[in-house]
Amino acid sequence: MLKELQERVMELEIRFSHQTQLLDELNEVLTDCNHRIDRLSKENQHLRETVSTLAPSLEESPDE
Repeated sequence: MLKELQERVMELEIRFSHQTQLLDELNEVLTDCNHRIDRLSKENQHLRETVSTLAPSLEESPDE
C-alpha cells in the first residue's frame, strides 16, 4: 500500500513538472505573440498615417 502511494505521488510530481514546463513554454509563445501584435499595430498605424498624408482628400479607393 505504501509503495502504491509513493508511486502515485511520484507520478503526480512528474505530471506537475511537465505541466509547469508546458505553461512556461506557452507563456513564452503568448508573450512573443503579444510583441508581434504590438509591432504590427504600430506598423499599421504608421501605414495609415502615410496613406492619409499622401492622399488627404481621397475618401474612396481609386478602384471604386
